[in-house]
Amino acid sequence: MSPLAPVLEAYFTERLTQRHASGHTVASYRDCFCLLLRFTQRRLGKPPSNLDVADLDASLIGEFLNHLEHERGNSIATRNNRLAAVHSLFTYAALRCPEHAALIQRVLAIPSKRAESTIVSFLTRTEIDALLASPERTTVMGRRDHALLLVAIQTGLRVSELTGLTWADTDLGVGAHVRCTGKGRKERRIPLTKATARLLRERSHETRSTPSDYLFPRRGGGRLSRDAVADLLAKHLTVAARSCPSLAAKHVSPHVLRHTTAMTLLHAGVDISTIALWLGHSDTKATQAYLHADLALKEQALARTAPPTVGRGRYRPPDPILDFLEHL
Repeated sequence: MSPLAPVLEAYFTERLTQRHASGHTVASYRDCFCLLLRFTQRRLGKPPSNLDVADLDASLIGEFLNHLEHERGNSIATRNNRLAAVHSLFTYAALRCPEHAALIQRVLAIPSKRAESTIVSFLTRTEIDALLASPERTTVMGRRDHALLLVAIQTGLRVSELTGLTWADTDLGVGAHVRCTGKGRKERRIPLTKATARLLRERSHETRSTPSDYLFPRRGGGRLSRDAVADLLAKHLTVAARSCPSLAAKHVSPHVLRHTTAMTLLHAGVDISTIALWLGHSDTKATQAYLHADLALKEQALARTAPPTVGRGRYRPPDPILDFLEHL
């Protein structure tokens, strides 16, 4: 029997360190294994420090995944992310514990669950204008929120990328842009419009910021959390919905602002490869979802096609006996 604790500890201190895993990845995997170990303790009655690798067999992992989905209410995407973490650990365990090769292979054979694909949600031009007009710009926090929403919609940055921006990451002169290191440690630069650059310059003079200060700090300084961004967005959506009722019917999360950027670029005629680079996608496969969501593009394609020739024909009543049988 091989104790699980040293394998799990080495996985975090050696494996993930060697792979230069991001802080977000480490935190996600940590949360996954905390949930798994607590679940296993309830099932087997053994404290996590006494568990063996053999205790985490395919059957138990399957029960854990069902627990996440049906009892904790996690989405299929979250379930699959947890499974990816388990697969990563067991791939490493295969090198440390070859005596459990058969058990490990059964765990690695657990497939991801397929989910129905949904059309991405995004904001229209009218909804964007209503949202940007909602912050009270006579206050410091209102001006911060307005600038944050404007930059989010224009750049399409992920929430972690947006909240991590410092003034050192901005160039507000000729060719204004922001720099960020996003998912997969890919660095990219996103251009800013002249109006946005001017707004940020005004904020810089107002706040007298240093290069190391966050671009959108929380009250009193420091980095905004994901929950704080979601809360301020929800607050301003409530205000914006008064003048734009269509917003009330949409579930608008911070990530929807990222979708909005992509759809705005697509409607402007920007090709899908450029949009993928803009958003920091590793390839265009993830960006294809925006093509499916764009009904206007489909209508344009339909307008370019010749309609099929369909004869008008003439109605002929069916044979009386057939009509009798069909209406039984």
